Amino acid sequence: MNGFGYLRPGSVQEAVEAYAAHPGARYLAGGTNLVDLLKLGVERPTTLIDIGRLPLDTVEELPDGSLRAGATVRNSDLAADPRVRERWPALSQALLAGASAQLRNAATTGGNLLQRTRCPYFQDLDKPCNKRDPGSGCGARDGVHRDHAVLGHSEQCIATHPSDMAVALAALDAQVELYGPEGSRRLPAADFHRLPGEHPERDTWIRPGELITGVLLPAATAGVPSAYRKARDRASYAFALASVAVMLRVADGVVDQVGVAFGGLAHRPWRARHTELALLGAPATPNAFEGAVALELAHAEPLRDNAYKVPLARNLALDVLNRLAPAPAPA
Repeated sequence: MNGFGYLRPGSVQEAVEAYAAHPGARYLAGGTNLVDLLKLGVERPTTLIDIGRLPLDTVEELPDGSLRAGATVRNSDLAADPRVRERWPALSQALLAGASAQLRNAATTGGNLLQRTRCPYFQDLDKPCNKRDPGSGCGARDGVHRDHAVLGHSEQCIATHPSDMAVALAALDAQVELYGPEGSRRLPAADFHRLPGEHPERDTWIRPGELITGVLLPAATAGVPSAYRKARDRASYAFALASVAVMLRVADGVVDQVGVAFGGLAHRPWRARHTELALLGAPATPNAFEGAVALELAHAEPLRDNAYKVPLARNLALDVLNRLAPAPAPA
């Protein structure tokens, strides 16, 4: 591991100022991803700015019925919060599907959003990777890419985003709260991460020096039936081959509110806008669900070894949609 400086600011403002004063710095909270990347030599920060003791570790209900989770709330605590489990169950399910219990006890809300791809070409300094070393090439395109993207990828990068939590946040219309040199702002969770395009080294739309301060779960999606389902190579401690988060409210047999996001298929959590548009106002029937999901996955561009992800994602989405839809009234 290379040498680096270490700072522990006493406030969010001090953290942002320290970042600006130390080019090449990185924020550190739980460290469950960043420390691994330091050991591998993928990340080489000049300074670590430890935000783990800042007052960002609470989950609070706001007057309008929304729920705010601070950036350093542990994944296990957020998953166990009774308000999350009752009103936004897809988020709790997604968090519990991630990593192991030990890692969930250390990992944080902000860190989960900022974790980097587990593509082996990104993690191996001896392999070409445009995300790690722009211009070096994408070894995965002609190499081992069974786990890689089928949606939104580019010639530069076919990596997938590993987060389970971020998929649920995208489907639930959550927002990411940021603070930086230009002050505070919010981004929709569904738009927080980037597609690779020509710049796969840029994972998110976060600005230089900005710090995630929290995540906001809106009142508008509180209590709407939701669920998360994940397919993986083993029952625990494995990243998604494909996953789906669905929020679905049905009134009088018709879809009244819907949010669908896929994980494991793209460089970011993939909000299924074509599916949502087709379903909104449509009858909540298996045929309608099947047609709407097919519209989204028609945009998939699988590679040599990962075409299986398309039917896998389809089946996951249909299973969750049909489970969430109320049973038709008896004739």
